Amino acid sequence: MKIVSGSDFEKEIEQGLVLVDFYADWCGPCKMQTPVLEEVQNELQDQVKIIKLNVDNDPTIAQNYNVMSIPTLVLFKNGTEFATTVGFQAKPQLIEFINKGK
Repeated sequence: MKIVSGSDFEKEIEQGLVLVDFYADWCGPCKMQTPVLEEVQNELQDQVKIIKLNVDNDPTIAQNYNVMSIPTLVLFKNGTEFATTVGFQAKPQLIEFINKGK
């Protein structure tokens, strides 16, 4: 799973279905979310790209998408924000969330 920063962010979300995990290293639920995201990426790798953005390193991007709590997962479709969910997501809920964007 790729960790992106400010300079790469726009390029990474511009094509296809992209799920962005807004996280921080100190966040317990964020650490729990990572293995679930990795499982989902392995299962749906041809349908969705999953990337991570550290809100402590790039607070401006987080503010642009109204990220107030973490983890926040934002689904982008061809560069446009499509859906957002906040808090830890179990695998079934995460797959259902991603399927909304198909």
